[in-house]
Amino acid sequence: MALRIDTKRAWNVSTVALALAMVAGAPTNAFAQDSDEPVEDADGVLTQEGAIIVTGYRSALESAIGEKKTADQIVESISAEDIGKLPDASIAESIARLPGLTSQRVSGRSNAISIRGFAPDFSTTLLNGREQTSTGDNRAVEYDQYPSEIVSAVNVYKTPMASLVGQGLSGTVDMRTIRPLDAGKRIVSFGARGTYTDQGKLNAGSKDTGYRANVLYVDQFADDTIGIALGASYLDEPYQIEEFNAWGYAEAPDGNQVIGGSKSYVTSTQLKRLGLNGTLQWRPSPNFTSTIDGFYSNFKDDQFKRGIELPLFWSGASLDDGYTVEDGLITQGSFSDVKGVLRNDVFQRHAKLYAFGWNNKWEGDDGWNAMFDVSYSRTDRNELNVESYSGTGRDGTGATDTIGFLSGAAGTSFTHQLDYSDYNLILLTSPQGWGGTQIGPDGTTITGGQDGYYNDRKIKDELWQFRAEVAREFDGGPLSSVQAGWNYTTRSKSLVPEEYFLGLAANTDGTVSVPIPSEYQMGATDLDFLGLGSMVSYNARDLVDAGLYNLVANPYGDVVVKSYAIREKIMTGYVQGNIDADIGSAHLTGNFGVQANWTDQNSRGATAVLLGTNPNGSPNIGASERNASTDYLDVLPSLNLSLRFPSDFVVRFAAAREIIRPRLDDMRASLSWGYTITGDVAQVTGSSGNPDLRPWRANALDLTFEKYFGGGKGYLAAQFYWKELKSYVYNLDVTIPTDGLALPSPGDDVTVSPTAQLNVPINGDGGKLYGVELAGTLPFDLLVPALEGFGVTGGVSYTKTKISPTPGAPAEDLPGYSKWVANGTAYFEKWGFNARGSVRYRSTFVGEVSGFAANRVRRRAADELIVDAQIGYDFEGGALDGLSIYLQGQNLTDEPFVTANPGDSRQVIDYQSYGRRYLAGFTYKF
Repeated sequence: MALRIDTKRAWNVSTVALALAMVAGAPTNAFAQDSDEPVEDADGVLTQEGAIIVTGYRSALESAIGEKKTADQIVESISAEDIGKLPDASIAESIARLPGLTSQRVSGRSNAISIRGFAPDFSTTLLNGREQTSTGDNRAVEYDQYPSEIVSAVNVYKTPMASLVGQGLSGTVDMRTIRPLDAGKRIVSFGARGTYTDQGKLNAGSKDTGYRANVLYVDQFADDTIGIALGASYLDEPYQIEEFNAWGYAEAPDGNQVIGGSKSYVTSTQLKRLGLNGTLQWRPSPNFTSTIDGFYSNFKDDQFKRGIELPLFWSGASLDDGYTVEDGLITQGSFSDVKGVLRNDVFQRHAKLYAFGWNNKWEGDDGWNAMFDVSYSRTDRNELNVESYSGTGRDGTGATDTIGFLSGAAGTSFTHQLDYSDYNLILLTSPQGWGGTQIGPDGTTITGGQDGYYNDRKIKDELWQFRAEVAREFDGGPLSSVQAGWNYTTRSKSLVPEEYFLGLAANTDGTVSVPIPSEYQMGATDLDFLGLGSMVSYNARDLVDAGLYNLVANPYGDVVVKSYAIREKIMTGYVQGNIDADIGSAHLTGNFGVQANWTDQNSRGATAVLLGTNPNGSPNIGASERNASTDYLDVLPSLNLSLRFPSDFVVRFAAAREIIRPRLDDMRASLSWGYTITGDVAQVTGSSGNPDLRPWRANALDLTFEKYFGGGKGYLAAQFYWKELKSYVYNLDVTIPTDGLALPSPGDDVTVSPTAQLNVPINGDGGKLYGVELAGTLPFDLLVPALEGFGVTGGVSYTKTKISPTPGAPAEDLPGYSKWVANGTAYFEKWGFNARGSVRYRSTFVGEVSGFAANRVRRRAADELIVDAQIGYDFEGGALDGLSIYLQGQNLTDEPFVTANPGDSRQVIDYQSYGRRYLAGFTYKF
């Protein structure tokens, strides 16, 4: 499936971006070719009236290269050559192939984008030029909400301009949907595909095949004064994952490191997503256009996670003699008296996203233009995590196991003695007694620990945006136009967690374990990838709904303080001048301007208060609301210049002040804490948000050199960039008294320290980040005419960071930062046949993964090399004209996602294998 540049947006299109996106695989008929039907000569080349017409991929490349020369900013773009022909699971998988961009995989798919070595939180995402809410906890948009079929183009602005509202520090991603009056003709397109994952059905009751379907209708009425576009996409596909996770590594008595425990799963995800979009345009006169558009996404990510949690060194288990040590790490040995905790967990992530906009644009005959736009975006997300524990008996009872282990580059594998698939042996219970004493729903005291955990997180995000702009065009002179505008954005986002201990309803005295009812037994789930054989399987949500568990509210203060409510009001004014002038034989274009942002932010959170002690000795926790506000002003000048020479050589220069507002969870007005017990003293440590945080701010310079050759068929580009972070958000430990904190008892004969260490995000100095991006496109027929149809395109980026967030500390990496990022595509396309292979590489980086209670944690991830390929055929002429078929393979080398302890890559924390995915499908357009 190929991509091409939409010539109506050609001023901001990057050719190499287009080329790298080609591997996503779309058929290659021209998007809007209204000429007479061409004919094919004896060599298979389309001709018309004696002229050779290059179609498909080569046409898209030549068009994109020609338009790239006219861009005023440094922009990377992709455009679907034919709507509905982009088979990536989300638009993230397409834009991750652009120069200087990469992605992080979550559950086997790309859903977050990093630009120039920055984490997703440093960029912003727009839909049709409007800011969007997020399904995540912070600002970063998760792209798996957006079906690739409903997006007609994506522009990635690496440099800002004054009229770009909602810009990010690392870049701004603007997704565009089709405008029916601009399409100029009726379009009916539909397609479908089947998906197969070679990991198989890892969990009982899971699937290894799925499907996807999409349809688009575009038409014009009333003498082309009214246009309508309606699109729908539905996806129902599985993802299968083998996940090893280590608790961490401990110091054994001999001073060597050894695995402390393991929590590993097979995870089966069923992803369902309905995406709908519609656009209505009205153009009563050539000067005025009114556009109403809407987008809706209903996203359901349902996971079963089944595995065995093995408390090893950090438990009552014993490390047996006779183990093997290699360079300070115990790589092979065994633990006796291990009491495993079988986990049958359910994770459900459901989100609904709504986006609406109304744009009115006037283009006067006298050079005066005006625009008014109003938009609304909302996300409602519910994230439910249900943990259910089972084992051989309640805390202190039941059979134990002898677990052998072998630690290596792919994590740790095990051997075992017990049969974990035996429903007569494995019972619903609390094998380790985690959670201690609970208070039941009727007020009774229950001992023996929790039998599971229930965490229901509700996130609401709402955004209104109002914008107006006036522009004046000039004839002659270096200043081609001036535009001035105003924008007002108000956004509110809240997180409310509801957390409960699960207690078996039959466990009234703290000693009872319950067999898994036969009607809920789902056979066995295979854990052979860990060496643990098979395990019992059931749906924990079904057991909760059937009343086998009581939900006991978690009384501790760290729950209530997770909630927050953030409100932002941002007033933006800007003025921008646009340049168009000749300088000798060269031609200069660009823009200069300034943007001012007035920000008023408010944060509400909770601080836990100790109200007393429950009858069982547990704390009775209340909460007091904390409310804090602040406001500030940012002035953001920007300059973009492009100088074009007759020799097809282009030099671009950009300078700007850039900002990105802090993470929303860093702004929360809340406080949480916990104990670290050393001897008979309990040290209190905690964390808090900072409602007074200011944005990350940076001064940035960009310099780009581009050389075009072969009559516009190929080009080479070198982009140099430099950013100096003037304001950086980092975490600092501060000391506060423990008096008045809602602290539970740390235990008998343990004294609470008089002071607590509180970790708080603050603004500080940052450092420098700079790098270079090399990109190019080379059709081989420029070297050897016989190689017509063959070519390569790609890019490589190197970024160096010198960020020292903590004063006096060594420089450290930004979240999401990879020193090296590379993309490459080799292609052949001729006679309707197309074949492409693509690679994406990123060096090691700090990424976010899901931790305890669905909280996000950062870990050092290993480098990745992703290989994809596709073959396809486009029918041209005859009864099948407009039909395209394709076969695609993703992650063909089964590249894992790996994290490890800093300083020793053998101490693997996460090793996730996603498997290969194969797709077969078609699109048809008429």
